[in-house]
Amino acid sequence: MLNQLQPQQSAQDHAFLLQGVLEGITDGILILSERGEWIYHNYYAYRICQQLSQGKAVIHTVPEAIWQTCKALMESRDIYADQPVVIESEIAHSRSSLYRIRVRWLTLDDPQRPYLAVLLEDRWQSSQNRALAEALLYNLSPRQTEVWLLRRAGFTYQQVAIELYITINTVKRHLKDIRIKQSMAALDDQAES
Repeated sequence: MLNQLQPQQSAQDHAFLLQGVLEGITDGILILSERGEWIYHNYYAYRICQQLSQGKAVIHTVPEAIWQTCKALMESRDIYADQPVVIESEIAHSRSSLYRIRVRWLTLDDPQRPYLAVLLEDRWQSSQNRALAEALLYNLSPRQTEVWLLRRAGFTYQQVAIELYITINTVKRHLKDIRIKQSMAALDDQAES
């Protein structure tokens, strides 16, 4: 449809559009050569690589944990030559830093020169995004949202209470109210079906 609206659009305009889309994705995107050379990265990929490298300069250096997953894909090439393969792994960097790595082949112009497409998902951030979406969906109050964000991040009742300066019973009451709102939303969905 985009080409129908602007048939004279240049390749440069398409490149800017693609780069805008890739930069807007909240997962890290890293395109590598088979030798580990950085072809492309978005902001989130750079940030995740920097965290995995403990703050060291990371341009043109792939953290070892990511490179191991890439090597696993390269080693599987002969075994699964005719099938699209995605290799996944997870890295627990700290208590609140868990990353999912997904690597697959990316063939662009020259099929003899494939690239490695690396998707890096910050699992904690993804969990927080889901929790915020659920807070909107279930119409949670601001305090219920705070409780829900912490609970979805894996905090225990006691940890939520300490973090928010409330009692454990208050945490339990908020979670009970949240579950009621979730149930009501599910009933509303069933009634509409």
